[in-house]
Amino acid sequence: MIHASMLPRVKKRPRPVEAVARGQEEVKFNEVTVYLVERKMGSSRRSFLTSLARSKGFRVEYVLSDEVTHVVAEDNQAGALWAWLRGSGLRDVSRLQVLDISWFTDSMREGRPVTVETRHCIPATSSTATECSPPTAATNVSQYACLRRTTTENHNKIFTDVFEELAENSEFNESKGPCLAFRRAASVLKSLPSAVHCLGAIQGLPCLGEHTKAVMEEILIFGRSFKVEEVQSDERYQALKLFTSVFGVGPKTAEKWYRRGLRSLKEILAEPNIQLNRMQRAGFLYYMDISKAVSKAEAKALRSIIEETAHWIAPDSKLALTGGFRRGKEYGHDVDFLLTVPEMGKEEGLLLRVIDRLRDQGILLYCEHQGSTFDMSKLPSRRFEAMDHFEKCFLILRLEEGQMEGDGGLQKDPGESRGWRAVRVDLVAPPVDRYAFALLGWTGSRQFERDLRRFARKERGMCLDNHALYDKTKKLFLPATSEEDIFAHLGLEYVEPWQRNA
Repeated sequence: MIHASMLPRVKKRPRPVEAVARGQEEVKFNEVTVYLVERKMGSSRRSFLTSLARSKGFRVEYVLSDEVTHVVAEDNQAGALWAWLRGSGLRDVSRLQVLDISWFTDSMREGRPVTVETRHCIPATSSTATECSPPTAATNVSQYACLRRTTTENHNKIFTDVFEELAENSEFNESKGPCLAFRRAASVLKSLPSAVHCLGAIQGLPCLGEHTKAVMEEILIFGRSFKVEEVQSDERYQALKLFTSVFGVGPKTAEKWYRRGLRSLKEILAEPNIQLNRMQRAGFLYYMDISKAVSKAEAKALRSIIEETAHWIAPDSKLALTGGFRRGKEYGHDVDFLLTVPEMGKEEGLLLRVIDRLRDQGILLYCEHQGSTFDMSKLPSRRFEAMDHFEKCFLILRLEEGQMEGDGGLQKDPGESRGWRAVRVDLVAPPVDRYAFALLGWTGSRQFERDLRRFARKERGMCLDNHALYDKTKKLFLPATSEEDIFAHLGLEYVEPWQRNA
C-alpha cells in the first residue's frame, strides 16, 4: 500500500517561493514543465538537478500540479509511481509524460528537452523496462574479473577512460585504495554488453562505489568529467605523466625531478646534476619511436625475427607472443614474448645467445639482461611482486620497413624517410614446467591477473603467481602444462585470452 508520506503531496497551485526565485532565470522552453519526484532521488540531489535544469532554461516545479507536463523519477517502481499519480487529484493523469531520469540527463546534455523515446518512458502497466535497467547479461556480474568475459569491445569508454586517468593520478599520489577502486570500476564497466545511459543501469553491479557513481553522474549530465579535467590541468600530474613516459623512469624518479623544478624533457636533459642510468639514456635517445604505439603488424614482424633467431640456436624452442596482442589488441606500448625449450634446464643461457645473434644482425639497439633468480624452494611467496624471477631481457630493437608483412607499414611520423623505427621488446625465458603459469601471467590484463590471484586466495585457499599454483590446504604444488590446467585446478571455466581485457 502506498502511503502519502512516500511521495510529495499534491496541492492546488499557489505561487511558491521557489517559483519567485526561478522567475529571475529565463525560461526558454515554455511548452515543458518538469516535476522531479523526490522519493529515491533524495532532497539534496533533487535540489541540485532542479537548479541545473533552471540554469539551462527549463521550467521546474517543486509542487505537482496540472501545469506539469513531464514527471521524472529515478529508481521508482512503475506500479507504485503510477498508483500515486492516479491518486494525486490531477485532472488527467494520462496526458503526463512519466519518464525515467535518463530523459532528464539526455536533455541536460543537449541543453534542450530531447524527444521522448520508448526507452525514456515508465509504462503504466509494467515495471520499468527501459534502457536504464541493468543490462540483461550484466545483472549477475561477478566482483572477480576472472569470472567475467571482457573483449576489446568497450561500450563504456566514456567512463573507463576517465576512471583510468583518475587511477593513474591516484598512483602518482601513492593512494592505493582509490587507484584500485577506479581500476576495478573501469574493469566492471568494460565487461558490460551495452552502454550505460543512467545510474539506474548500474544498480547492483559490484565495485561501483559512491565516488565512482558521482563521476559517472557528472559525465551523464554534462558529457564530461570536471574532476578529470582538473587533474589533467594540474602541473604535477602533467609533469609526472610526461616523465614516466620515458623508458626507465618510474613514479619515484619522476617525482624527484618534479620537486627539483623540472617540467619538460628538455629541462631534464639540460640539467647537469642529473645522472641518467643506462636504461634512461636509451629511453631519451629513442623516445620519439618508443613513445608511439606499436601495431599488431609490427608485433608479428618482430615475432618472425625473434622466432627465426631462436630456432637458429635451438630448433625445438617455442616462442609465444603475449600481453595485449595475445588478447586481440591492435596496438600496444611494447611487445612481450615467452621463450622456452621442451627439455628442463636447456633454457639456461638461451636468452644470452639470442641477444648475441640479434646484435650480430645489427638490430639490437639496447639490452638489459637479468639472470634467473627463480628458486622453487622459496615458494609460495606471500608477498605480491610485480615481476617474476625468470631470466629475462628488456630490449630496444630496430625494425626495418622491409621486414613488415602485408600492407601494414611502420608507425612513423609523416615525412619520416629513414625506413626503420625502434621498438621496445621484453623476452622472458621460463623453464618448461613453469611455462603455463608464466604464459597466463604475461598475457594479462593486469586487472584480470590481480582478480584471478585474489579469487585463488579468497575462494580456493590457493596461492597463484607467474611461477606456480599452491594449494594451502593440501600443502602441495599443483602441476600444469597448459593454462586450461590452471583454470581447472581453480574450478573455473577456461577464459580465452581475447576475453581477458579487464
